[in-house]
Amino acid sequence: MSALAQYLIKNGYKVSGYDDFSGEQISLLRRLGIDVYTSDTVEQAIESLKSSDVVVYTDAIQPNHFLFAYALNSSKKMISRGDFLGGILKNFTHSIGVSGSHGKTTCTAMCAHVLQEANVPFSAHIGGLDVDFGNFYSNGTEYFLTEACEYKKNILKLACESAIVLNIDADHMECYSNEEDLIKTFKSFCKSSSKAFVCADDKNCQKLGEFPSFGIDNQFSDYRAVNLKSNGEKYQFTVQEYGKDLCRVRLNARGRCNVYNALATFSLMRSYGFDEKEIARGIENFSAVKRRFEEMGRAKGVIYICDYAHHPKEILSTVKTAQGVCEGNLYVIFQPHTYSRTKNLMGEFVESLRNIENLAIYKTYPAREYFDETGSAKTLADNVGGCLYFEHIRELKTWIKRTAKAGDTLLFLGAGDIYFIAERILLEMQS
Repeated sequence: MSALAQYLIKNGYKVSGYDDFSGEQISLLRRLGIDVYTSDTVEQAIESLKSSDVVVYTDAIQPNHFLFAYALNSSKKMISRGDFLGGILKNFTHSIGVSGSHGKTTCTAMCAHVLQEANVPFSAHIGGLDVDFGNFYSNGTEYFLTEACEYKKNILKLACESAIVLNIDADHMECYSNEEDLIKTFKSFCKSSSKAFVCADDKNCQKLGEFPSFGIDNQFSDYRAVNLKSNGEKYQFTVQEYGKDLCRVRLNARGRCNVYNALATFSLMRSYGFDEKEIARGIENFSAVKRRFEEMGRAKGVIYICDYAHHPKEILSTVKTAQGVCEGNLYVIFQPHTYSRTKNLMGEFVESLRNIENLAIYKTYPAREYFDETGSAKTLADNVGGCLYFEHIRELKTWIKRTAKAGDTLLFLGAGDIYFIAERILLEMQS
């Protein structure tokens, strides 16, 4: 939503907004001249809404939220975030949607760095904060990059010229009748695009149909990484294009998952005619997105790393990456995101967490949901067994202070407020 607000203000619209909580992005929007209200300024938020011509709302909002209900009762023109984003795409010559259960933000940011390296006019709508671009960048209307989120089937609201599908895993299943419905939605997204690129190594992507593909293990991938080498979880590899060596790439972002993001970027950009060396340089210029294996700092010799991983497969991948760079003991602190996800994927979460040594589970970040014991972090911890459970920051901090020693690594995982909890503990430990 904050990236859309930046797009609007850049194009001369008067914008205001509301969020229940303040944060870094709200401060940025205010510096850009956007009035953003919070729970401390509810009356001003209502007055601003009264004077608004259009209300754009996130699909994650609860129907009984006071501002949403007020807008409905006031007969305001209302547009969902997905529909609004779909309308914006029409203002660009080429539109690109990056989809998948994992990796959308990183791949979108990686593509943006290639377009910058190629010096073409583009705008990028990124779901996280790229260290160079933030979550929005714009210098023209030839290309538009955006994440295509499957939550509530929002990807079907985006008529993209090009589509990328990185992977498909059971997630947001409260919005789908079953896994077949989820796969069908991604397939519709691909078919609605002029061209689509899918991961040949992903079993569910293989069910989408015949589209140009990328992969590592599947030898029939149109774009394939071979001769992989890793140094501190930073990979280098040769990109093959239809079986022929194209160029060598050295990633500056950690994790094997970024090999797939790079291959997806290659397959897309080559379809637009970009030079392979130009693409490689752009990919190599990309270093990180905040909260994607971000080293936050050190305190008393202990390394603090935070990652957005909140799905069982993401957890396994991120822990493996951490194990590849950690020299001392690795301590993992995981915060589940929403009760419904934890409940729907309880078995998968237990399977991915039960073999992690030095595991702590922190209370659920509920987001838009109400308490559900069957999907709570405490229930998850009980099912995993052999791990610690914390409900308060002071308890977590005390455990860290007593346990982690110089040379050890703390890995904080989750899509909720665990990042800010880690940040707070780090600052207190540094003082």
